[in-house]
Amino acid sequence: MSLLSLTVSAATFTAALDRSTVAIGESAVLSLTFEGGQPKSSPSLPNIPNLQITGQGTSQSYSFDNGVSSSTVTHTYALTPLQPGDYTIPTLGAIVDGKTLTTRPLHLKATAPLPPPTDLGEAAAQPAFMRLVLPKKEGCVGEPLVATLELYFQNGVQNYANFQITSLPTDGFNMGAKVQGQNRRAQVGNAICTVVPFSIVLTPVKTGPLSLGPVTASVVVVQPARNWQEQMFGGAQTQVAMAARAETIQIISPPRENAPANFNGAVGSYTLTVTAGPTNVAVGDPITVRVQISGSGALDSLALPEQPAWHDFKMYPPTSKVETADPLGIQGVKTFEQLIVPQSTDIRELPPISFSYFDTDKKTYRTLTQPAIRLTVRPGGANVVPTIAASNRAQENPPPAQDIVSIKQRTGKLEPLSKPLLEQPWFLTLQSVPALAFLGSVVWRKRTDSMANNPRLRRQRKVAQVLRHGLNDLRKFAAEKNSDAFFATLFRLLQEQIGECLDVPASAITEAVIEEHLKPRGVPVPMLTELHELFQLNNLARYTPIKSSQELAAMIPKVEAVLGELQKIRV
Repeated sequence: MSLLSLTVSAATFTAALDRSTVAIGESAVLSLTFEGGQPKSSPSLPNIPNLQITGQGTSQSYSFDNGVSSSTVTHTYALTPLQPGDYTIPTLGAIVDGKTLTTRPLHLKATAPLPPPTDLGEAAAQPAFMRLVLPKKEGCVGEPLVATLELYFQNGVQNYANFQITSLPTDGFNMGAKVQGQNRRAQVGNAICTVVPFSIVLTPVKTGPLSLGPVTASVVVVQPARNWQEQMFGGAQTQVAMAARAETIQIISPPRENAPANFNGAVGSYTLTVTAGPTNVAVGDPITVRVQISGSGALDSLALPEQPAWHDFKMYPPTSKVETADPLGIQGVKTFEQLIVPQSTDIRELPPISFSYFDTDKKTYRTLTQPAIRLTVRPGGANVVPTIAASNRAQENPPPAQDIVSIKQRTGKLEPLSKPLLEQPWFLTLQSVPALAFLGSVVWRKRTDSMANNPRLRRQRKVAQVLRHGLNDLRKFAAEKNSDAFFATLFRLLQEQIGECLDVPASAITEAVIEEHLKPRGVPVPMLTELHELFQLNNLARYTPIKSSQELAAMIPKVEAVLGELQKIRV
């Protein structure tokens, strides 16, 4: 037996940025790396004004070099500036093996996004650009406006991902739903572009010239691959920062002249429907009034106007619900239900119901009125049910009590008795269960003893089980677009299978084992090449944006093939 002497290197803690300058809409990657030890707790970053910090995961690896073992733990974060300027990541501290380790400060410079092109012809020279389009130049307070943010992609762009709006100033507007529309093709200059529209509902809340934008955003575009590594990930991926010029719209309020008395701020285009029931009631009985306002506008903010003619009714607060007919939520029906109780038999009808709104298309007020609904109101009061006085005289000849049941005269149909249990087949079969259970326990015991005396076989079966579960996890992570978990699981499966082949601990497996152990022992060169590619993909995954489900799923057959070939190797 030979003993292997290992030396553990001293722990270090370093911080690094993948780049020192970014444009608004882009992100820099901060890596916090621990070598030779693990922190007592995950490092925490301070809050830095106008700098958005998002955790991207943790990776871990082990290595052995000339008898020295080392472990590396890396925490990665995405730093996204929200405004141009200089940002400082201060000194960070962590406790590793009882010692406090610190990093040096880092500096990140954020520049303004690329200026919007002066015309669409210049914009066509970029892989992607965008512009903001407003439906009109004048609007009204309370009128929903649908602004469109159009993304233009060059003909060479195969796909896009991770579109994010990083800045959208909307002072004076309430922002509603954002819905992606149907893609279309458009000619920009001499180029044909794919246009992806995003509709945004904006409702003005104040008057005057209101500015919307400028809008900044970022997107990852996928272009044709230039090498085999980019082919593995579906193409060359580039993060593009975009900007769209601000647009101004003049907002007015509904005029005070000629405003109806019951106008309560409704703006748009509507129709009115009213029903009530029951219409034949007694004083004090409730009547349900259903008012439906249909059309286009800010449906959520619609309120049922007061009806001063309903003075002979006791009224309860109305309930309401909105049913939209479009994804933006500005077309549909708002239904009000209100309980009213007539207080007098003199009531002959439910007075007419009126609803007024400002028509933004015609720039005028409109009043919708439903005619009166006839009612029949009866006097109230409870109906007295007459009672019949019971006779106090007891029955003279009460029937005798029957305490004894008469004897049954006929026995009915007789049924033959079933066979005894000893003659039943199922009962005889049941007697063999204990003997079969005893034989099964003997076989299980012999198998257990065999596994205990063969640790190599026991590890092979355990690793096979780990691979089955791990491959299922890869499919799940691919469907969830969880790139970090996908590649962490891929690395663990390679460690487990190679460690089992070499009969060494799985935690000792790194990419170096290919040259140090597998290649000298005659493993076929194609197998070594495929292993190199998988390790390289795992390393590149730390700096590559999140992949789509199709890209991750496409790698699983190759992983299964490599693991299957490794199971056949015994060195």
